[in-house]
Amino acid sequence: MTWLRASSIGPCPRPAPVPKAPRRTLRQAGRTTLVNLVTTDYSGITRGRSMPQRDYERARGRAHCGWVPANMSLTPFDVIPEGNPWGSKGDLRLLADPHARYRCWPRGAETPLDFVMSDIVEPEGESWTCCPRSMLKQALADLDAETGCRVIAAFEQEFQLLHTGWPGEPSFSLSGLRRADPFGPELLAVLDQAGCEPEMLIREFGEYQFEVTHRPASGLQAADRAVAVRAITREVARLRSWHASFAPKTAAASIGNGTHIHFSFLDHRGNPRAFDAKAQAQVSGLAGAFAAGIMRHLPAIVAFTAGSPVSYLRLQPHRWSASYNWFGERDREATLRVCPIVAFGEVEAKRQFNLEFRAADATACPHLALAVLVRAGLAGIRARLATPPLFSGDPTALSESERRKLGLRRLPTSLGEALEALAADKTVCGWFSPMALDTYLGIKRMELDVAGQLESDALCRRYAEIY
Repeated sequence: MTWLRASSIGPCPRPAPVPKAPRRTLRQAGRTTLVNLVTTDYSGITRGRSMPQRDYERARGRAHCGWVPANMSLTPFDVIPEGNPWGSKGDLRLLADPHARYRCWPRGAETPLDFVMSDIVEPEGESWTCCPRSMLKQALADLDAETGCRVIAAFEQEFQLLHTGWPGEPSFSLSGLRRADPFGPELLAVLDQAGCEPEMLIREFGEYQFEVTHRPASGLQAADRAVAVRAITREVARLRSWHASFAPKTAAASIGNGTHIHFSFLDHRGNPRAFDAKAQAQVSGLAGAFAAGIMRHLPAIVAFTAGSPVSYLRLQPHRWSASYNWFGERDREATLRVCPIVAFGEVEAKRQFNLEFRAADATACPHLALAVLVRAGLAGIRARLATPPLFSGDPTALSESERRKLGLRRLPTSLGEALEALAADKTVCGWFSPMALDTYLGIKRMELDVAGQLESDALCRRYAEIY
């Protein structure tokens, strides 16, 4: 994706305004317009409840509805582990964030799609210990308090259109884009209508694979947009009897679908803080320490950013995803890479500059994934770590001793290995309350148990249906 429009973000980016209703009336005979209060759980699945729009509006920015603690222990297979911390006890509320409402009316839909990102809170109003959106807000606030900087981020998301009946088309081709017509124009129109500020739609390398990007935004808004983009893309595809799957793998031999997280920093005056023209790869000391923190805790981090068994079918060498703890420059095999700067045009280099984390996919909650990256980066800043050394080449072409000398280590090759790395990293475990960590580990262990009953292709098909 490009970062050229980052300069349009002022000193204090405001949430996108709720878009005006489409020309069609939102009140139809015999139907009540609904607003959906939603949260995206630890498995990256967006769940929630609906209320009449009139009640949402009457709440004047404080709309809420009931929720259940055990919902956070739901696996992607809609099974709750017996050993979850919650059982049948407890009550919570979904508290809507009026600045994070996404509203559109795709062509062919009987009713508008209207949903609001919500925080999970206790009945008394305090943040619930397991709420991923609240975790991200706190991580961003801590970074701001300690560095005076805010995260600016954007999510690139790959997906495949399934059940289309199309013949094959060349990768990245104009014919591939036109084959999908008018899906692309309709998708970008409704994303724009919802306030997601779409930037580009790409016909990607894989079969029926596409990538959609949005403009950079403040950290919380970027994660909200990632959720909204997935939901709206699936809705536009559904209306054509297709399925837009963001699963890391839809078949064992297929090209994987990644979620690439781009990030940079602005100070309170809107000045970029990630760029230093005199530094190695132009990475500032702040950004370098942040990157070093990510690299130090990477084995544990991927337990959150690549959160399914099929994620690790994608994280393989020579797949343009990520397979080693590799900090690179303009290299799409690196787990964390320095993105290029365009020399022509009017946008300053420092406002284009950003880093990209590539070991993530749509089985991760965007809020949780960005939260652990911010926590790891902040740990690197606190420890005053130096910018990681850049590597260029192919780690698999090196001997084990050469890789050891360069500090190159294979990422976990399975979700089980990632969970072991998480359990061994006390720093990362310390970012979560015991209840939150137990909940996450319980979900993932049961997911491994269920997934172990399926062969790889059948497993990929199951995840393709869910995601």
